[in-house]
Amino acid sequence: MGDVDEAAKLWKVNRTIHELVKDRGFAVSDEEIYLDLATFKSQYTTNDSGAVDRGRLNFYTSSRTNPSDQIFVFFSEEKSVGVKTMRKLLGILEEKSIQRGIIVFPGNMTPSARKVIVAMAAQYRLEEFSESDLLVNIVHHTLVPRHDVLTPEEKKILLEKYRLKETQLPRIQLADPVARYYGLRRGQVVKITRPSETSGRYASYRICF
Repeated sequence: MGDVDEAAKLWKVNRTIHELVKDRGFAVSDEEIYLDLATFKSQYTTNDSGAVDRGRLNFYTSSRTNPSDQIFVFFSEEKSVGVKTMRKLLGILEEKSIQRGIIVFPGNMTPSARKVIVAMAAQYRLEEFSESDLLVNIVHHTLVPRHDVLTPEEKKILLEKYRLKETQLPRIQLADPVARYYGLRRGQVVKITRPSETSGRYASYRICF
């Protein structure tokens, strides 16, 4: 029963991480997102035990607008991610010449492993999500309005149009779940579109800090 529950859980996690990557502008097919549970099990579970082989869930893809911009998603077999697992991920990124990586893990991450993310920030952009973070896609929730990440040019136009300084924009924290979903970095601006009873919808803007 445990393996069945784990397979269903990882099926949801796998769908959300593919949606996340697609929403960031990377190439992901609908077939990868809308994989049914039976097909998922046939592709990713081991025949002898029925457990999901997380290593098979690893994937990488390129930006739809810039093929040289790639991202690698790494599923950790290790429940508590330590430095050893981070070194393994960095080794794969180096081998594939990819600068962006996301690590998905079953349990937690040690403080020393998190230090690796900070220490390697100049060379690699590394992000981490626990599987529990990805069981539900938060941006699909009815209470979460639409978020669109502005390009640097769109941000410049916005500030000039309203004669604003960056410091005058409302803020969204780097650790905010939606900011993490879109991989926001400090200084990036998001357009948030909400429904309005009077005008149909209205937009507001927030800067990540």
